[in-house]
Amino acid sequence: MNRRQLLQASAGLLGSMAVGLRVGAQTAPEGGTAPPATLEFTPGPSLEGLQLTWLHHSCVLFEADGKRFLVNPFRPVGCTAGYPAPRVAADLVLLSSRLFDEGALDVVPGNPRVLFQPGDYQIDGIRIQGVRMSRGPRFGVNVGWRWSMAGIDIVHLGGAAAPITREQSILLSRPDVMLVPVGGGPKNYDPAGAKAAIEALQPKLVIPTMYRTAAAEEGQCELVPLQEFLSLFPAAALQPAASNPLILSAQALPPQGVVILSFGE
Repeated sequence: MNRRQLLQASAGLLGSMAVGLRVGAQTAPEGGTAPPATLEFTPGPSLEGLQLTWLHHSCVLFEADGKRFLVNPFRPVGCTAGYPAPRVAADLVLLSSRLFDEGALDVVPGNPRVLFQPGDYQIDGIRIQGVRMSRGPRFGVNVGWRWSMAGIDIVHLGGAAAPITREQSILLSRPDVMLVPVGGGPKNYDPAGAKAAIEALQPKLVIPTMYRTAAAEEGQCELVPLQEFLSLFPAAALQPAASNPLILSAQALPPQGVVILSFGE
């Protein structure tokens, strides 16, 4: 892996505008009986919190307290062919797989630490859990990641495709923010499977990943568009991101129900 430090699992599994979030009443994934959600993004001066930069597909840069975590850098091929390579510096890179769309380390500058195997880790005082998940016989193991930054509990499911097991539910349930693949194809949740994972893990804020966009090469991408996932939820639960990057505050997360935050294309 060149000069990068590949950290092995030390133990088995254990179980540019800043944006503030103002959240009103929420709604459950099925609509439920809760009042409709109101999630407003208010432009303003820089806030303390978690800065999240959407870099397309399932690649996201998380920044807080002087630390930069990059998840799933990709090489621009197939479904990511129309996206710019995420050439951003990071202290730590988390890979859900070694596939080109989730594990292309050659696009990442510098010499960051890299985690790519299931396990329980301590990195600079932050506990990071890598949870083994299946994506079928063709593509092998997917690693779902869980960690906290700026007081926000984050779960990134990478390219999960199989229903959530009891053990995975224990390890991954009730995060503040969850990133979930929704586009289907041979190695990701389809929209219904993504919704089932959301219902099983009960996050507060959901960011859909790995869906078809205009940037995907015609005929080389088996993903479906984002709208097929969004159509499964009440309109009141849907919220487009107001900017990229944006800053999330732990105090302003939805107190109940779920909000679907999408970056579109």
